[in-house]
Amino acid sequence: MVDIATQRKWDKVAPTFDLMAGRGAEIRWAPCKTELFSRMDGRVLFLALGTGLDIPLFPRGRDITAIDISPKMLEQAKPRVDAYDGNLRAEVMDVHEMTFDDGSFDQIFTSCTFCSVPRPVEGLKSLYRVLRPGGGLYMFEHTGSRYYPFKPMMNLMTLLTEKFGPAMNRTTVDNVRAAGFEVLEVNNIFLDVVKTIVARKPG
Repeated sequence: MVDIATQRKWDKVAPTFDLMAGRGAEIRWAPCKTELFSRMDGRVLFLALGTGLDIPLFPRGRDITAIDISPKMLEQAKPRVDAYDGNLRAEVMDVHEMTFDDGSFDQIFTSCTFCSVPRPVEGLKSLYRVLRPGGGLYMFEHTGSRYYPFKPMMNLMTLLTEKFGPAMNRTTVDNVRAAGFEVLEVNNIFLDVVKTIVARKPG
């Protein structure tokens, strides 16, 4: 079953999400995301499309299935989905309850997603299931920090931010390994908080 509490949380913020995301932040990270997304090839799954802010950064002509737990988010995303120059399908789906067959995708991409998945290792295991053996996982994520004073600050901030949005202290690289992936690259974009992660499903 869909995680109703999480769905309602993101439905609630959908009308103002673009404003909350911040124009400055979108511009700041766009080059890093564009470089990561340029690797899209084959059958692509994009997790947590949200309002579709990342769609203009996708390369043209790709075959992309995008999911999000929030129908309200996908309503906001529809104009961007329709404008994409390629094959982009958007579906309401919970990462923990995906209906895709095993090995359905060649690649999976995430963008600031696993700060918000309620059970991150389980969510990553779901991605592992629907990725073909040898397929790639490409992530742009913000995570917790290993360093003082950022680590205690982010732990404290998470007590508040989790109530209406993302956690600030996730150990996403460790979670990717715990889900069974082989981590190939970790590139720190800002301190050790904003990073790209490239992993593969062995096989």
